[in-house]
Amino acid sequence: MRETTTVRREPRLRPVRPAGWWFDAVLLAGLVTLTAALAAGHLFGLDRAVADWSDAHRPTVAYWVARILNYLGQGTPLTLIAAGLGALLAVRLRSVRPLLPPVAGFAATYLTIGPLKVWTARPAPSASAQEPFLPPERTLPLFQDDLPLRFAQSYPSGHVANAIVWYSVIALLLAPLLRSYGRAMPTRLVTVVRFVPPLVVLCTTTYLGWHWLTDSVAGLLLGLLLDRLLHRVPWDDVPLPGAVDRWNRPFTSYP
Repeated sequence: MRETTTVRREPRLRPVRPAGWWFDAVLLAGLVTLTAALAAGHLFGLDRAVADWSDAHRPTVAYWVARILNYLGQGTPLTLIAAGLGALLAVRLRSVRPLLPPVAGFAATYLTIGPLKVWTARPAPSASAQEPFLPPERTLPLFQDDLPLRFAQSYPSGHVANAIVWYSVIALLLAPLLRSYGRAMPTRLVTVVRFVPPLVVLCTTTYLGWHWLTDSVAGLLLGLLLDRLLHRVPWDDVPLPGAVDRWNRPFTSYP
C-alpha cells in the first residue's frame, strides 16, 4: 500500500487595497512626520482652534449624543466582542483558526498604542479644565514626562486606532459566522462595519475635547497601518501545531 502525505499550501499574503507596501510606507511616514512636527511645536494652532470651536459649539444634546456614539471606540468591549465571535465560530467550525485574528488584534494594539502614548506623554485638551488643571498652553506639547502617567496619554488616540483594528476583525469574523448559519453578509455591510464606526469615533473624540485633532489623525494613521498588516495574514494557511490537526479547518474560505 502506497503511503499518502498531506500537502499543505504555502502561506501567501492576502491582497490589500491599495495593493503593495507603498501605502503602508505612506501611513508610517505620515505618522512619523506628524509626531516630529508636534515635537517641534508645530500644528498647535490648528489643534487649539479645533478644540476651541468644539468647546463653543457643544450644547447639552450634542454632547450626550457624541458621548454615547464615542462608546463605539471602547477597546475592551470591542476586544471581548471580537473574542466572543471568534470563539463561537471556532465551536461551529471545530477549528482554532477563528481565534487567531482576535489574538493578533490584541497583540497589535497592545504593543503599539499603549507604548506610543507613554513615550509621547501628551495631555488631552480637557487637562486645562479638570485635573491636573494645566495652563492651556501646556496641554499641547508632547514629551511631558514630569506629569503623572494618567494625565499624559492623549497621543495617539487609542479610541480611533482601536476602532479601526477591531471593527476590521469583527467584519472578518462576521462574514464566515453568518455563512455557517446559511446566510451571506453583503459586501456593503462589511464596508459599513469596517469604516463607519471609526469615522464616528474620530469625530466624536475630537468634538468632546478628549483628544486633539492631531491625536485623532495619528490614531487614524496607526490604525490603518495595523489594519493593513493584519489584513495581509493568510489566516487559513498559518502553520499550526500538529496537536490541533482535528481543529485546523479554514474559516475565511470553506467548506
